[in-house]
Order: sequence, then structure tokens, then C-alpha cells
Amino acid sequence: MNGLLNPLIKKIEEINPGNSALVRKLESMVPEYSLVGDSVFFTKEQFPWVEELEANWQVIRQELDQVMPYADALPNFQDISPRQNRIASDDRWKTFFFCAFGFRSKTNCDRCPETAKLLKKIPGLKVAFFSILAPGKHIPEHRGKHKGLIRCHLALKVPEPREKCRIRVANQIAYWEEGKCLLFDDTFFHEVWNDTDDYRVVLFLDIARPMKFPLSFINGLVSVLISLSPIVQIAKGNHLAWEKQFEKMMR
Repeated sequence: MNGLLNPLIKKIEEINPGNSALVRKLESMVPEYSLVGDSVFFTKEQFPWVEELEANWQVIRQELDQVMPYADALPNFQDISPRQNRIASDDRWKTFFFCAFGFRSKTNCDRCPETAKLLKKIPGLKVAFFSILAPGKHIPEHRGKHKGLIRCHLALKVPEPREKCRIRVANQIAYWEEGKCLLFDDTFFHEVWNDTDDYRVVLFLDIARPMKFPLSFINGLVSVLISLSPIVQIAKGNHLAWEKQFEKMMR
């Protein structure tokens, strides 16, 4: 245990999770400690909170519909998180953040209060936002760096034809279905296409992977490391700046 905690403490002091040897060590231990296995996709039965989220998807969709008229004014993903420039450099991937590693957007949560209430019920929630892909948007192949998280997409707006709006994770193609959650491990290489003439929107969630002790404890500390990192602090500052600008526009 000390062999893992000592480098963790050092990495927290360095606040540099992207290159953390501990994160790589964590990834190698996931197959042994994961309570939901180690696979590309997961089933909703493995996550009890999914049932309530899906049951209320139309409530969330109604709040999304109040946001969508302002889609052009919403921040591009790379405007919030500059590191996303590697996969998004245009204005066709818009975001509406609720929370991210300890930061909570009070103004956005206030605009979508029912969504915010549902998010509070999700155990281990680390990131939540509306992920809005404009027509013709392609997100090139990439992968996440932290296997201690599991990604969930609750499909809210899925344009037709279905086969032109899809995600590939590893060597598997999946299609979103409105009102349904798609759960996967984003450390597998994946890419996304919206080759339709309309917006595709999902409620994008990152959830702490359920794991056995002591890896569950270590995974929690890694999340602390990430929340303290310059990457998150810069994103927080960028989002707060956008909020002020958006509030002026709305007056």
C-alpha cells in the first residue's frame, strides 16, 4: 500500500496527472479490482442509478430544449479545456457544463434544476455536461488517460438516419438511442461521427469506476489530484469567464 501512496503524495504535490505513473499503475490493476469488470462497453444493470436517469430523460430533454436556442453562444469544448484542441479546433462541439472534478456551475444548474437534482443522485459523479455536436462534426480517434473513470452518454437528441450518427469504441460500433444510456471505457481508442443535418446531444457523464478497496481509496485520491491540476483550474477559469459573458448577453 505504501508503495502506491508515496508516489501518489508526490504526484499530488507536482499536480501533473496527465503524466502520472500512478495513473498508469492504477490502469494495470483495474482488471483485478474492478467491480464491474474490464470491458469496452457496460450494461445499465451494472449501475443501478441508470434506471432513474433513463426514466427521467424527457425531463432533462425539456431543459435541454431551453438551452438549444442559444447553441451558437455556448462555449466550444476547447474554449473551456484548451487541451481538447487536439481533437476539436472548430466551433461544432459545444458544451453546457454542470460540474467537473469539484467545480459546479451554479448558473447552469439553476437553468436546468431538474437535471441538477438528478445528477446529485449519481454516486461517484465527476463530470457532467450537455455534449452538443453540430451537423457534420467528426471527433477523431482519441482515448482517455484514466481507467478509474467510466463514461456514460444519456442520449437526448439523436438525429436520423441512425447509421450516420455513431461512435466507435475499440473495434465496436454503437448507436445512440434517445432515452437510453451508453456506458463505455473511454481509455479504449474511440471516435464519433455526426454525419446528419441536425444536432446530436447527449448528457455526458464521467463516473468513478466501482472498485474494491484499496484501489477504490486510491482512485478517490487520484480524483483529488485531477481536481487540483492546472488542467482543471484553467478550465474552471475559462468557464467562469464564459458565464459572465453569457449573463451579459441574456440581459
